[in-house]
Amino acid sequence: MMEFRTELIPAVSASPIGLKEKIFTIGSCFAQAMGSHLAENKFKVWNNQFGAVYNPTSIHRLLLFALGNELPPIGSYLQQEPGWLNYYYHSSFSAMKKEGLEDKIRTSLIEANDSIKNANRIIVTYGTAFVYRLKDSLQVVANCHKVPSTNFVKSLLTEPEIVASFQIFYSKLKSTNPNCKIILTVSPVRHLKDTLELNSVSKSILRISCHSIVDQFTDVEYFPAYEILLDDLRDYRFYKTDRLHPTEEAVLYIWEKFVAAYLDKSAREFIENWKEIQKDLAHQPFHPESQNHQRFLKATIKKLERLASLVDVKNEIENLKSRIAASQNSASSNP
Repeated sequence: MMEFRTELIPAVSASPIGLKEKIFTIGSCFAQAMGSHLAENKFKVWNNQFGAVYNPTSIHRLLLFALGNELPPIGSYLQQEPGWLNYYYHSSFSAMKKEGLEDKIRTSLIEANDSIKNANRIIVTYGTAFVYRLKDSLQVVANCHKVPSTNFVKSLLTEPEIVASFQIFYSKLKSTNPNCKIILTVSPVRHLKDTLELNSVSKSILRISCHSIVDQFTDVEYFPAYEILLDDLRDYRFYKTDRLHPTEEAVLYIWEKFVAAYLDKSAREFIENWKEIQKDLAHQPFHPESQNHQRFLKATIKKLERLASLVDVKNEIENLKSRIAASQNSASSNP
């Protein structure tokens, strides 16, 4: 039989992730997508709560802020109607007063610090090598916050700059959490505002940088999310209508590749069992008060109880118990 595509099968990790390990994700919106799948499958995840950040320098800087519990410098704050923002943070970090924004950032840093200190794995997703620098300081910003482009200088990070920036973060991480391992990815999301040609240049620099980092640090691995979409799936039907972002189907395919490469056997088995339970939890009966459905709900609770030693399923069990009680009350009031 003829083969019409080349399937990419990522190398199996030398240190696979267990179900009870703690994971920290940061970077582009693709990091958010992978983190969401981990959370949905009951992994303990601090999922990209800094918001989408795309360039490596800004990602590393946020990690350093978190590791040091360090607020961004005064000069990084800006007032813009209707309130305050920070050049180093996503626009979701905003407040009517500067003090309110500082409080919001401080709270996120405390949470991130605790998560990184206890993380078994950090997943970092780079989106672009293009950066915008403030003209007056040449500092790289994570977000321009719709400030006029005349305030910035656009430039392209080099591989040595990215590796050097990573080295600073890595050294700080190892002094705080020496056993934590890192997975690097390059986002498959295309940045067409840079043009197709320059998007390729940008992604190439990111990919070379990841290769250099993995080659230099033995506890850093690379997951080929970018290559899976571009070289394995390789079709516009796997992009949303904006032709930039992968479809849910494509993300799920990449997630399944991640599971096969990076999760240990017990975690993979749990995910398969959890898929079936999720179907049970999503079941919508025509007659919720029927005896058959009551037995179905009780059987599902027993399935969940068997998993209680592995993951937190209290909310799911309580929800089913409340559904049983509501159905029984409905049946008794409508004899």
